[in-house]
Amino acid sequence: MMTYQICKKCIMDTSDPDIRFNENKICNYCTELDNRYQSYFSRTPQMIETILDSASKKIKKSAGQSKYHCVLGLSGGVDSSFTADLIVNKMHLNPLIIHFDNGWNSPLAVENINKIITKLNLDMLTYVIDWDEFKDLQRAFLHSSVLDIEMLTDNAIYGALIKLAKKYKIKCIVSGENFATESGLPQAWRWEKLDAKNIKSIHHRFGTRKLKSFPIYGPKQFILDRALANIYYFYPLNIIQYNQKSAIEQIKNKYQWQYYGGKHYESIFTRFYQTYILPIKFGVDKRRAHLSSLIRNKEITRENALNAISKNLYESDELQKDIDYILKKLDLSQNEFNIFMSESPKNHADYPSDLKMLTLIKKIANKLKLNKNNFI
Repeated sequence: MMTYQICKKCIMDTSDPDIRFNENKICNYCTELDNRYQSYFSRTPQMIETILDSASKKIKKSAGQSKYHCVLGLSGGVDSSFTADLIVNKMHLNPLIIHFDNGWNSPLAVENINKIITKLNLDMLTYVIDWDEFKDLQRAFLHSSVLDIEMLTDNAIYGALIKLAKKYKIKCIVSGENFATESGLPQAWRWEKLDAKNIKSIHHRFGTRKLKSFPIYGPKQFILDRALANIYYFYPLNIIQYNQKSAIEQIKNKYQWQYYGGKHYESIFTRFYQTYILPIKFGVDKRRAHLSSLIRNKEITRENALNAISKNLYESDELQKDIDYILKKLDLSQNEFNIFMSESPKNHADYPSDLKMLTLIKKIANKLKLNKNNFI
């Protein structure tokens, strides 16, 4: 068993089985990201404005005759809400807003979305997943005992956004994903989101109904859409010096946006998954990675992060309320759920997977710099 150790700079520790420390007891995430942060913080306001202006012109040009310059997925969370404000008010783009509804939206998230699109006067489409299909997928993943249950939603969002971008002849998909608050998430705590074969094989093994409309998105589609449809992603929060605390204050003041309590907690299931299933069954507390990102981004101190991580993930009354709600919605008995929680975790690789193909695609994309903004 690995001797417990925690990074002296951030709060990542040996709960990540792949973590490494140097002679100064600094983790590999801090050392590997150091150069990127130095470059990130070196940009002047004028440099940022120039890059955004150039990006805006290229996105508008790629839009051609389309009414919309780009597609933006809006969850009601801080990152996507701030991104909407940024691309409309700073870059003067007209996005088609897509909201992905998988049945787990919190009421607060819905309110935030309505405030944003109303104030910015934006068109929005809601992509509603067939609930019975999605429920069957989530139940299958629970029975499989793999870690990354949320890859179902992440994969479907990719598929839905690209499907609608192609329908409306839009080339650019804008994303609120960002380096500042999401860097250094261990590979052991997630799985490749585009692993369509893994999703299909787990569902084939544990599911009970056919999937007719769920937009599973895999590596072959990814290659075709990048190469033939010329669809590309733009990450504006990786250009500006994004500060989540400042972003929250800004959208609160401009849109009366309300905070929902944690990273991705705008989804009821995600909140439960990250604060109960992951730490109890898999020994993973994602707050470590999220708070460590904020330390590197100079938003919080290590002392404040250690204080935050020491607090309870759930209050007992809130936990039972969420358990009751989620089990009822998924048609799971308490006994079924207890069995899932008590079974030993399994690796996604225990089931058929596209991992080799995805790893190859990622290597080629990194070599060709396809994973980066085309505007830097």
